[in-house]
Amino acid sequence: MKIRIASRKSALAMWQSEHIKKRLEAAGHECEIIKMSTKGDVILDTPLAKIGGKGLFTKELENALLEGRADIAVHSLKDVPTRFEAGLELACVCSRENTDDCLLSMNYTSLEGLRLGARVGTTSLRRRMQILARRPDLKVISLRGNVNSRISKLQNGVFDAIILAQAGITRLGLEKLVNHISPLGTVPAMGQGALGIEIASANRAVKEAIAFLNDEKSVIETSIERAFVDTLNGGCQAPIGVLAVLSGDKVRVKAILGLVDGSEILSAEREFCAKLGSEAGVILAGEFIARGAKELLERSEQMSNAMEF
Repeated sequence: MKIRIASRKSALAMWQSEHIKKRLEAAGHECEIIKMSTKGDVILDTPLAKIGGKGLFTKELENALLEGRADIAVHSLKDVPTRFEAGLELACVCSRENTDDCLLSMNYTSLEGLRLGARVGTTSLRRRMQILARRPDLKVISLRGNVNSRISKLQNGVFDAIILAQAGITRLGLEKLVNHISPLGTVPAMGQGALGIEIASANRAVKEAIAFLNDEKSVIETSIERAFVDTLNGGCQAPIGVLAVLSGDKVRVKAILGLVDGSEILSAEREFCAKLGSEAGVILAGEFIARGAKELLERSEQMSNAMEF
C-alpha cells in the first residue's frame, strides 16, 4: 500500500517520520514523506504561550489529511491537542521512550548546581513553573528555534543551561554536543516520549494498515494523561505536567500544575486500577478541580500573558 506521511521539516520531526517510514516499509508498504511548515515552526520570535491557539505544530499537517494530500501525520504526542477537528482521529500511539526532561549545560552538572541567577532557556511554561519552584533565583528565558540553534546558543554562552526532552536528545544523538546532561526530575507533559499518528477518520484502509504500530501500554498511559489535561481544559502550552506509568493491573499517575512563576502549585500522585483506562485521568482531574485547579490555571494564564519572557 502507498502511504504518504505528512511531517514537519525540523530535524526531530524528520527523524520521527523516517522512523515510522522504515517500520511501514519493513511491513511491505511503499512510503513517501511530505515536508511541511507549521505555524509553530514559522513564528520563532514569540514564545509559544504568547502565540496562543491550539495545534501550533499540527494544524497544517491536519489540513493535508483532510484534503487528501497525505494519509498519515506523525507527531510528538505532547504537541497534539486533546480534541480533534471533525474528520480526524488519533490512530496509533507508538511505543514510548524515556519521558524525562533534561538539563543540558556546558559547565553545570545539575539544576541545584547552577550559579545564582543563572540563565536557563526553555519555552515550556510547565518546565518554567517546576524549575522556578525549586530555584526561584533563576532567570528563565524563552528559547525557540530548531534543536541545533538551541544547542549553539548554549555552546556560545547565551545560556548557562537549556532544557530539552530526553527522547529528543536520544533520537538526534545530542549527547556528544554538550558537556553535561542531567535528568531534572520534573513531571513531563502529557504524551511526552511517545509518537502519535493521526489520520482522516474516513481512511479506514490506512488505519488497518498501520494498526501494528500501536503499543498497548503506551496507549493506556497516554490516554490517561490526555484525559487529565482535557478535563482541566488545558492546552498543550498550559503549565500542566502529568505522567501515568502502567505496571501489571495498576497504573500510577503523578500530576502537577500551578502558576508559571512556581510560587503556587498543586500536585498529587495516585494509584488506579488499569481497567479504568482514561477514566483514571478524569477522576484525578476532578480531584484537582475540587482543590481549585481551574482558578489557579486562569491566574497562571493571566500571569503568563503579562510576563516578559
